[in-house]
Amino acid sequence: MQFNRVNELKNIKVLGSGCRNCENTANVIAAAARQAGVDIELEKLTDIAEIMAYGVMSTPGIVVDGTLLHSGSIPGPDDVQAWVTG
Repeated sequence: MQFNRVNELKNIKVLGSGCRNCENTANVIAAAARQAGVDIELEKLTDIAEIMAYGVMSTPGIVVDGTLLHSGSIPGPDDVQAWVTG
């Protein structure tokens, strides 16, 4: 008997107020996913209580599948590529 493995979408959240850096971060992540041919679920969270619940003190923050991986700056391309393909 053979089982087909269902690939779940990576859930990536950009945490921030909607500032330019937060928007740029979301765009960089979306572009990296398109370039890699990977479908992701990309969310933008702007609620300060939700952001602080992740322990983010400086935005943008990046949460991948529930884990905070980055905060305080626009992430580098190598990091983003690893998040969307890993």
